[in-house]
Amino acid sequence: MPRIAFPPPPSSDAIETLRSEVRAFLKIELADRPPRLRAESWNGFDAAFSRKMGTRNWIGMTWPKEYGGHERSALERYVVLEEMLAAGAPVAAHWIADRQSGPLLLKSGTEEQRRTILPRIAAGECTFCIGMSEPDSGSDLAAVRTRAVEVPEAEGGGWRVNGTKLWTTYAHRADYMILFCRTDGGIGDRQGGTSQLLVDLKATPGVTIRPILDLSGAHHFNEVAFEDALLPADALIGERGEGWKQVMSELAYERSGPERFLSSMALLTELVRALGPSPSGHAAVAVGRLAAHLIVLRRLSRSVAGMLDAGENPALQASLVKDLGALFEQEIPEIARQLVDAEPDLNSTREFSAVLAHTVMNAPAFSLRGGTREILRGIIARGLGLR
Repeated sequence: MPRIAFPPPPSSDAIETLRSEVRAFLKIELADRPPRLRAESWNGFDAAFSRKMGTRNWIGMTWPKEYGGHERSALERYVVLEEMLAAGAPVAAHWIADRQSGPLLLKSGTEEQRRTILPRIAAGECTFCIGMSEPDSGSDLAAVRTRAVEVPEAEGGGWRVNGTKLWTTYAHRADYMILFCRTDGGIGDRQGGTSQLLVDLKATPGVTIRPILDLSGAHHFNEVAFEDALLPADALIGERGEGWKQVMSELAYERSGPERFLSSMALLTELVRALGPSPSGHAAVAVGRLAAHLIVLRRLSRSVAGMLDAGENPALQASLVKDLGALFEQEIPEIARQLVDAEPDLNSTREFSAVLAHTVMNAPAFSLRGGTREILRGIIARGLGLR
């Protein structure tokens, strides 16, 4: 049976120096940010904070300097990300663009797209959202029904788009969307005939964005409807029909990062604080077990970062990290409720109760976003030759 390898990630003095710099920055910038807001993790949206990160050269870190990047390693970028998430920094304004939309444009975009958009992302001044999921399709991306039809040059050229995207995080605040759609073929050609298009959400008629509130009443998600939305001919990213290949490459970035096991970190921090310096034996064992799982997940995730840095495509390893990370994140609120006598309450003045409430209401989504648990386990089983 095939094995899944996680080679040791390299380390260096430069990486640890960078870590110290990030921690010093966060100590100042997040000094007044309460635990309840830190619990938002990578859903916290603060455009001013993202611009400060851009000023520190912490966005687009691995990109070429000619496109606004800084030519640093994937592991240096990883250090910045894990410190931001562990501290509960509001990174949503640049998160998606830095993680996957920017790298996609760098690899497959036009030269004009690279030169006009990438420097804005690196400066923390450009927000992206992802148009992948659709109604009634769950995590089955191959069931995409949104269609882009090429308009003849005699009629002005471009692409006419019709369809609906769902669960589109921060579409209402984004400048651009990377739209996964069908440009050729039909139902029988599930993965072929798909492409990705760049959508300017601020200047494209025919696009309607409707809010979807989560259990806590927060507005992160949206439904985005395209009704004869006309995009320019150069909106096509890469080659026509290459959409599926592009999306699979992007998902390696989306599924392997520290966000896949640090979403409940604020609650773990508050749990340790609530238990105090002398927890019961049972509580000490439970927290120790969580700490051990956290260390293992961090090791696996950093290994994937090292593989990405080496130019590999660790899609299988990324799926495993995402699945194990979701289990860990969902386990923390259940253990916290058993160890501390407190009711979840978003409006509580007790920080533990407020953070617990936020995490409990968001935890069900941890095993859905970025691919459901069932989809991921199918990918892992296929990679191991079990199906």
